[in-house]
Amino acid sequence: MNTQIFLRINDFASATPWLHGVVSAYAAYGVVLFAVLMLAGWWIARRQASVAKMAAAIWTPLAMLIALGVNQPVADLVGEPRPYARLPGILVLAQRSTDPAFPSDHAVMAGAVTAGLFLVHRGLGAIAAVAAAVMVFARVYIGAHYPGDVLAGLVLGAVVTLLGFLAVRRLLEWLLHLAERSPLRPLLTTARPAPR
Repeated sequence: MNTQIFLRINDFASATPWLHGVVSAYAAYGVVLFAVLMLAGWWIARRQASVAKMAAAIWTPLAMLIALGVNQPVADLVGEPRPYARLPGILVLAQRSTDPAFPSDHAVMAGAVTAGLFLVHRGLGAIAAVAAAVMVFARVYIGAHYPGDVLAGLVLGAVVTLLGFLAVRRLLEWLLHLAERSPLRPLLTTARPAPR
């Protein structure tokens, strides 16, 4: 099933050469969009003057890095070859790599950021979810991953973010309460300080 879906998407890619440039660029550099979305999450949390939302906004990039770190030994353990290493004659738009395919780093990043941004703001999370869906499709379209690789990556990234936030939320909120009484306050909230 995994291979069959991959081959259908690969056939679609072969039939749409006019999409190659755009999809390849997004598959490689779409991570910049997720960085912009995380920055927007920080901005929204700051304007809402919510310690809980700011904790989620700060946790999101940390969770992404942790999820990517967790993914490396998993990928090495599974050791799944890339589609182009197994399937002769397919269209390959990706830069070839000897790194394992499962789970996809790009999908892990997208899943982690999307889950974190849902904790900050539902609308922003929905935008990130669309960006993540396009990212995982693009990674299969260019021949870099099977569908299972990207789906597993999305789930792994989201699970690390959500479980991690449950574990560190109180600590982050406590640290933010301390930071709000420091010169860092303007970076964390637009609310006026409480009168003493």
